[in-house]
Amino acid sequence: MKPFTIVVDTSCDLSPETIREHDIEVVPIPFVLDGAEHSAGYWQDISASAFYDALRGGGTAKTSQINPDAFVKYFTAYAKQGQDAVFILLSSRLSATYQSSQIALGEVRESYPHCGVYPIDSIGATSINALLAMMAVQKRAEGCSAAETAAFLEEQKHNVLGFFTVDDLMYLHRGGRLSKLSAIGGSLLGVKPVLSIQPDGSLALKEKIRGRESALKFLAGTLQRSLSPGASLGTVCIAHSDCQADAQKLAGLVKADYQVRQLEIITLGPVVGAHVGPGAVILVYESGMTRGEYEGKYYGK
Repeated sequence: MKPFTIVVDTSCDLSPETIREHDIEVVPIPFVLDGAEHSAGYWQDISASAFYDALRGGGTAKTSQINPDAFVKYFTAYAKQGQDAVFILLSSRLSATYQSSQIALGEVRESYPHCGVYPIDSIGATSINALLAMMAVQKRAEGCSAAETAAFLEEQKHNVLGFFTVDDLMYLHRGGRLSKLSAIGGSLLGVKPVLSIQPDGSLALKEKIRGRESALKFLAGTLQRSLSPGASLGTVCIAHSDCQADAQKLAGLVKADYQVRQLEIITLGPVVGAHVGPGAVILVYESGMTRGEYEGKYYGK
């Protein structure tokens, strides 16, 4: 039996190839597109381009969460096998999925008090969760236990910074992730908003920058603002919602100024894509500065 199982939900957007290569398990978050439910969560029955084309054409998409009953089944299965597991889950400020896991864990431990399942509130989504998952893979390879790995992720998640730009903030407003006032203010003609993933895992509009290219340059510039001079970068993740060329452009800006050990470009899946719409570009990396420190230094009152 392997030391422990690494489990992610589909908001992490890891590719099927990466999932298989690193022996990661996935629990799906369902989504609905124009009234049709897709329970697999990834792109099994619809392509990314078709999904985003539907949104561009006026289609509506919404997501659900994994309910407590589903988590009870997952956790009970691991407990019966005596298999420990680390679950890396969508931010509790963006979904009730993590709260569902806590309800389920309390119920399962009534019957299996030694259940070694560790749900992690990622305080993030998409590339943040992907980066945390790869940290967990590394810790498992080093021989760490599930408990040790969970404790490590709980500490390190605060140092994973995430910034992104979108084409239209109204997607975030319709999904309840941003106030209407912020959405309108950030959707002015020619203005490209830049948002950050906050210390508590929520989203906040931080900058209103004129022009897409300037917004991408600002994203790349966050590295300089949050890293020590000459700092080396491990893994950098860039996610995009059907705008590969912009993701590649951002990757070029990052690599022009920094030595990066590994740079991953991934496509935003439907769980996050439903809320940011087509045209989003996200930059995620690990920093020596926590999100709280960054927020205090550049946006503190």
